Amino acid sequence: MNVDTATRVDLDIAGMTCAACANRIQRRLNKLDAVTDAQVNFATGRAAVAHNGNVDEAILAAEVEALGYSVINPEDSRDASREREADLRRRVSVAGALALPAMLISMVMTLHFSGWEWVVAALSVPVILWSGWPFHRAAWMNLRHGSTTMDTLVSMGSLSALLWSAVVLIGDVADGHIYFETGAVIVTLILLGKWFEERAKRRSGDAIRALADLGAQTAKLTDGREIALDELEVGMRFVVRPGEKVATDGQVVQGMSAVDASMVTGEPVPVEVGPGDEVIGGTINTNGSLVVEATRVGSGTALAQIIALVDQAQGGRADVQRLADRVAAVFVPVAIGIAALTLLAWLATGHDANDAFTAAVAVLIIACPCALGLATPLGIMVGTGRGAQLGVIIKGGEVLEDTRAIDAVIVDKTGTVTAGSMSLTGVLSAHLTKAEETSIQRLAAAAEDRSEHPIARAVAASADATNALVEDFQNRPGYGITATVDGHEVRVGRRSLFENVPDAIETLAAQVEERGSTAVLAGRGGTAELVLVVEDQIKPTSKAAIEALHQQGLSVMLLTGDNQRTAQAVATELDIDDVVAEVFPGDKAEVVQRLQGQGHRVAMVGDGINDAPALAQADLGIALGTGTDVAMEASDLTIVSGDLRAVADAIALSRRTLSTIKGNLFWAFAYNAAAIPLAASGVLNPMIAAGAMGMSSLFVVSNSLRLRTFAGYRAP
Repeated sequence: MNVDTATRVDLDIAGMTCAACANRIQRRLNKLDAVTDAQVNFATGRAAVAHNGNVDEAILAAEVEALGYSVINPEDSRDASREREADLRRRVSVAGALALPAMLISMVMTLHFSGWEWVVAALSVPVILWSGWPFHRAAWMNLRHGSTTMDTLVSMGSLSALLWSAVVLIGDVADGHIYFETGAVIVTLILLGKWFEERAKRRSGDAIRALADLGAQTAKLTDGREIALDELEVGMRFVVRPGEKVATDGQVVQGMSAVDASMVTGEPVPVEVGPGDEVIGGTINTNGSLVVEATRVGSGTALAQIIALVDQAQGGRADVQRLADRVAAVFVPVAIGIAALTLLAWLATGHDANDAFTAAVAVLIIACPCALGLATPLGIMVGTGRGAQLGVIIKGGEVLEDTRAIDAVIVDKTGTVTAGSMSLTGVLSAHLTKAEETSIQRLAAAAEDRSEHPIARAVAASADATNALVEDFQNRPGYGITATVDGHEVRVGRRSLFENVPDAIETLAAQVEERGSTAVLAGRGGTAELVLVVEDQIKPTSKAAIEALHQQGLSVMLLTGDNQRTAQAVATELDIDDVVAEVFPGDKAEVVQRLQGQGHRVAMVGDGINDAPALAQADLGIALGTGTDVAMEASDLTIVSGDLRAVADAIALSRRTLSTIKGNLFWAFAYNAAAIPLAASGVLNPMIAAGAMGMSSLFVVSNSLRLRTFAGYRAP
């Protein structure tokens, strides 16, 4: 058991065999007063329980165990999965070895030697009773609690075949047919399907397990000591040699190299890093040697947070699953009822008892809702796992459905379509001398040194103002800053911050903005005297990203606090459909709201604190992982890298996953809707029914696993 927060408990559950099991546990947990929401996922074998803090984990575990299931340690879950797979393999092997000759003897007339029925019985009974024991045990446990599951159908079908055949054989019933081999083949085929299903479920979790295995086990400190990873602390410096994994998240303090982050961010090519650059734990240093200072360790690392988010998402449910849940809850009792009616109807219409029995057993077998239970959770599991490999963190099943109706994408400019690393590239004035320009630039740099805004950092870094005396600093969001520096009243920011903007300065600023740079005005005493030219390079992948979004039928809007001319120049270069510029940080959410009011379903892409309200307001919030924790917390999708193409990947993968889930559900519903009448009418015999039931589950599994091949727009 694992507690993620004070109000959330994850329980790893063993013993679930179908969606009906998950629904029973979920209903039981949700009846507890302290539980606010419980979601049980059959594919992951996990229950996510949200509560008000007034319930003990032991109580939750007791409720699960009272239903006949067991709660296991998370550390033991992988071993338990392997053990289940090994047990299924043993039972399938024995069943196959015995059921095949039993079927051949029964069906090939030339093999009907004297007493062949007893040989078939001897071969079939171990298959039905021992190989099929997991079904019988689960059916009995559920019956004791007044419920039915898929196991009930399998158990009833195979035992009915066994008992009827025993009566015919021992009682020497005239014209009676034996169905020993039918019961044996049913058990064999369903066990084979369950074995394939278990293997596929394990494969569907390979992506997240691969991420978990990425982390290094040790770190070599700069003093030569090699320590275990859990001994590493923030501030410690460690060496990463060529070919080694970066031990934990940190900042490069020495050395130059290229880091392969493909398993974490999905980036297809290594990224060059040097002093001051951030690196992620688990990524691989390809050539040069690096010295890294640890900034995050343990559960605080990017890799640990990605695993936790994906783990949580895989336990979630999409709205589309609700219909499947409602059907699964009543499906087994209805199937038993249909089987009983089939038996009675055949007998009432004068048919032979053998034919009536055969049709009823076929209904029981064909009705097993395995595919229905796997359709949604397995799709979510594989889709979110593939997303994690591509650096796309999908926070839950409901997010997949939100992407379906999205028709408009809003992208922030700074740090999203541009690199976000501003630099001062020029200082312009109308009539000032060079010395006067330098003096005012120094005052502006001193004032901006108090601000954390990217433009402010660029201005602050442009001049040495170490000894300047800064007083009365005021940050005016959306306008700029004011301060008293060495006795001068200094203003740095937009035109609206100044009482007097000379025409010559206005002309210079307009020229700067028309070529796509940002014009920042600076001056003393309320008069603009300088134009500081700040540039932020457009990311080389942004144009391809916008093209990819257009290919998906999405309109794209650029939303920025920058001036209209600069924003329009960027939008024109990137072929962005619409621009809303000069927006104050607090007003971005209103722009999203306005679009929604026009009937649009809006996705918002951002990376800063001031984007968080807009991310929360949007129908789909997408945060770049290079941004702030606040932005990522407010989003529905998180992109680990800063590559805008990953946004197109995220939307495309979400849509593909939802499409896969819908295909799974359609097949599961259509299969049962078509097959049950065929079985009831005698068209399908029990053995064919068992094979068809197994094939339906394999289709759902293989269809879901196709998501593992999703490549996205960043494939090299």
